[in-house]
Amino acid sequence: MALLELTPRETANLENFLAAKPEARQLIRALALLWLSDGESAEEIAERLQVSRQTVCNWAQRFKMRAGLSLEERLADGPRSGRPPTALEIIDPLIDAVIEQDPRLFGYPSTNWTAPLLQQYLAEKHLIEVSISSVRLAIDRLRIAWKRPRHQLLLRAEKWRLSKGGSNAVSGHTRERSC
Repeated sequence: MALLELTPRETANLENFLAAKPEARQLIRALALLWLSDGESAEEIAERLQVSRQTVCNWAQRFKMRAGLSLEERLADGPRSGRPPTALEIIDPLIDAVIEQDPRLFGYPSTNWTAPLLQQYLAEKHLIEVSISSVRLAIDRLRIAWKRPRHQLLLRAEKWRLSKGGSNAVSGHTRERSC
């Protein structure tokens, strides 16, 4: 019997946790390289780490090619192709810094920020082209409430009729009903 038995969900959560941390990925690569140097086959290591044999070979090749760099750099991820990073790391702080200020300070003829106005601001002031949906997603991530100012009518004082010249009940004058 194992010292610890994990449910499949716990196992998956732990694996996802390890995969999400760059330091953990470097640790896994270091272990794979140590096992390779001990004479274990790439197939065995790949099976143990749940990666392909080619991945283990790529790690070893990249480690050799980066001989003049520090250990952390030699174990770091390789360049990746694919979709570029999202705008969230870039535009969120810019929007957060400007959202509380009046747009007129930046030369816009508006008193409130809107998603299209923020998009225009990012393009003009920071030279960042983003879609309106990216701006709206950033607003949601920053938990900014898009509410128009609420106009509340002034609540009347209890004796407002007296301040306006009195009421019929107070003055004693009553009007007769007309038919």
